[in-house]
Amino acid sequence: MNLYLGVDLGTSGVKVILADEEGAVLNTVTKEYELCFPHPGWAEENALDWWEMTKEGIKEVVSGFDSSAVKAISVAGQMHGLVALDENGDVIRPAILWNDGRCDKETDYLNNTIGREYLSAHSANIAFAGFTLPKILWMRNNEKDRFERIRKIMLPKDYINYRLTGEFSTDYSDASGMLLLDVKNKRWSDEMIAIAGIEKDMLCTLHESFDVIGTVKADVAAELGLGKNVLVTAGAGDNAAAALGTGTVGSGRCNISIGTSGTIFISSDTFSVDKNNALHSFAHSDGHYHLMGCMLSAGSASRWWMRDILGTHDYPSLEARISESRLGRNNVYFLPYLMGERSPINDTDARGTFTGITMDTTTADLTQSVLEGVAFAFRDSFEIAASLGLDIKKSTICGGGSRSPLWRRIMANVLAIPLEIPETEQGPGYGACILSMVADGRFSSVKEASDALVRIKDVTYPDDELVRAYDDRYGRFREIYPAMRGLFKTLGGK
Repeated sequence: MNLYLGVDLGTSGVKVILADEEGAVLNTVTKEYELCFPHPGWAEENALDWWEMTKEGIKEVVSGFDSSAVKAISVAGQMHGLVALDENGDVIRPAILWNDGRCDKETDYLNNTIGREYLSAHSANIAFAGFTLPKILWMRNNEKDRFERIRKIMLPKDYINYRLTGEFSTDYSDASGMLLLDVKNKRWSDEMIAIAGIEKDMLCTLHESFDVIGTVKADVAAELGLGKNVLVTAGAGDNAAAALGTGTVGSGRCNISIGTSGTIFISSDTFSVDKNNALHSFAHSDGHYHLMGCMLSAGSASRWWMRDILGTHDYPSLEARISESRLGRNNVYFLPYLMGERSPINDTDARGTFTGITMDTTTADLTQSVLEGVAFAFRDSFEIAASLGLDIKKSTICGGGSRSPLWRRIMANVLAIPLEIPETEQGPGYGACILSMVADGRFSSVKEASDALVRIKDVTYPDDELVRAYDDRYGRFREIYPAMRGLFKTLGGK
């Protein structure tokens, strides 16, 4: 039986999945690496750590299996991160990550001097601090010597593919978040490249996610214990890969991911742009397009509250203190903007707040407000989708936060839709396995593979009474950020 590898290069670690040709997950291995915050609001990682941990993960995940049966590898990865290489293919500086907030001046320059309309016309999106182009401009403005040494600009997962194959490649879904791609026409934008002050040959060759870019180099294959001629695909951005693993392929399908960040992902067969650019217009890993809303602190907000503030890893016991009678009736509100926010407010100055605390507020109330605040922030993006005429009847849900029955219940009622839980919930890594199978010819298309392999194991339904209660509380939640926005700009902290 043929075997396939899916690699999920995440923010806190890399997860490697081994699957057979029927889509059964045979083994998973996770290897962590260090996330660095050299200054408040900055976030960096060492690309060499990614490569070392990916190698360790692959070697470990195939141990005990017939590794010669591995036919293809696909890598999904955290988006937007800037990996800069010199003329020797060596990393110039630590990678600046998607959740890094140092580029507020560059983002303001792009949106307000170059202009939102110009950006949207040439890239289908406006500038967000997390995108890659503002990071390039930051290097040009603040690290001139390093900037002048750049010969290749890559995204995180593309660096892994480069080390596997020696090829400089990327895919449309990941490249969509660089602000350098003409998303509609799937080509690098000369206008955006000129703004960046770089040469086009510094960018990677563009591919569909399921395209084969090469094979694992002989020396690397030997080190990893793999056979000869293992195919490597172009891969995908993590959200586009996760969408495959949840069956979010074809027009009008939706997936919610509660990972470190949070996303809503709405797939489409045709290209479209939100006129206010509150949602991102990106290419999809199935060869088509999608709209996406991204919040920077979702699962990480819960982790911050429970681990860093309350000092516990026992999430279930904390959630058990939240009684059914308190759902939809909590008087405490939480803004989950712990690292600024992207969709839909695009404000790097935004900060987290608790509002409505009184002398009788309990730990359970605060914990509940964190879960509800993230759900309300998700609804902000759903409201934008509704304003575009998109009628989302249901959604799949994935990511670490989706494993909480309480959080799923809150989400279903805040959004007023059923939430489906896939049988195989392995996120981007499973989507990467699907891409590997398509590349090897196991399936003729991504849709065929997703339809055959993705099954739903459970559904969380909304309750009419709770929907009404949360609709009222969401209206109050929406008043908090506008009231605080001016103050946030004076707080600093970066």
